[in-house]
Amino acid sequence: MRDVELRIEPGERVLLLGASGSGKSTLLQGLGGVLGGADEGETLGELLVDGQAPVDARGRVGMVLQDPDTQTILARVGDDVAFGCENLGVPRDEIWPRVREALDAVQLDVALDRSTAALSGGQKQRLALAGVLAMRPGAILLDEPTANLDPDGVREVRDAVGAALDRTGATLVVIEHRIDVWLPLVTRVIVLGAGDDGTIVLADGSPEVVLGARGAELAASGVWVPGHPPALPPAPLSGPGETLVEARAVQVSRRRGLPVAGPLDLSVRAGEVLGISGPNGAGKSTLGLTLAGLIPAEAGTVRATPTLADGESSDPLGWSSRALLTRIATVLQTPEHQLLAKTVREELAVGPRALRLAPAEIAARTDDLLDRLRLRTLADANPYTLSGGEKRRLTVAAAMATRPRMLVLDEPTFGQDAVTWAELVALIAALRDEGAAIVAISHDEAVLDALHARRIEVGR
Repeated sequence: MRDVELRIEPGERVLLLGASGSGKSTLLQGLGGVLGGADEGETLGELLVDGQAPVDARGRVGMVLQDPDTQTILARVGDDVAFGCENLGVPRDEIWPRVREALDAVQLDVALDRSTAALSGGQKQRLALAGVLAMRPGAILLDEPTANLDPDGVREVRDAVGAALDRTGATLVVIEHRIDVWLPLVTRVIVLGAGDDGTIVLADGSPEVVLGARGAELAASGVWVPGHPPALPPAPLSGPGETLVEARAVQVSRRRGLPVAGPLDLSVRAGEVLGISGPNGAGKSTLGLTLAGLIPAEAGTVRATPTLADGESSDPLGWSSRALLTRIATVLQTPEHQLLAKTVREELAVGPRALRLAPAEIAARTDDLLDRLRLRTLADANPYTLSGGEKRRLTVAAAMATRPRMLVLDEPTFGQDAVTWAELVALIAALRDEGAAIVAISHDEAVLDALHARRIEVGR
């Protein structure tokens, strides 16, 4: 972004909006002092926190990144929350009361010696927020802090942030695509958007003025504006087809011997979306990985029907990676966990190359997906430099590149603005109508409604 001019006063509560890829996360990382030096990019102009460079104001700013895995530091929950306080030199007898207070504030009710690796994605987000709150910073920066939380968790985190602000008077800058939950808390809305030479400030003012006077314009640019819903795809063209995967009395677990969901009976059918919902930590992602043949069931059976197996055994867990490519593709909750190539274009070609398709066919599939998922301008970019929403679209596109019969999508619309959300939903609906079986794991009720999903709720 270029030529952005802002002044945020102490104690202000700012909601930072903009289309996917508009530079919101970059601005937040600049304020947090984590953008890196000249070897990681170019910097022009001046950015100050408390009148000094952000790198010299560490401790004054606490930041929750878009991907909580990138800031999970230590192996145990209590140690991880204490890490920031220890670095700031907080006295030891003061640290542990802060740790417990922060964990209570974000409603993360786990033992202090619980392994951080055993937490779900949503629990890790609460852990990251607890680590920030324990430091008691002068400014709290949140990059989509509720993206992978269930509805109850969203409200709990919002309330925890509000209580921390009321107690400390800290400044807040929060990025969210879904803004309804934050409107009662914020006093100012800043909207970033595309100008002739890069990112500009499209709007800046009170929520009532910005969202009221310019709601339609902002919605068209991709901002989620209450009262301006995105376009939805039509209902399914026909009913579901034949069953591709059957699960009987299945129990799933992240660690052997500790089941988190089940027993469940379910089927995955061609031409249908199976929606899996439930609270954080209930085992939704684990169930998806089990259905996809990537981890074993704790108990019960997962079997592919002959139509999907197509010459392979009935147990997807025994299939080779190449056999999975055209049968079951999986989009993981964390995009970084499955990025393999140096450029976006090469990432889309990984699967087709593994299938040994002809170069012309690989190019045709890659070009089609670049256009359909608005990634054309990023074709030569390193996938790790993309925004969270762009990474999500890339991983969905890469899963589609091999044209599998079944897709398991874990939070497929994470990080999307209103326009790209609608495009992704329409694309998934089109795959469904073409006969693919879709398993969609999501807290986003609007996604499951728009896709007319048959639902299974786990963990309640």
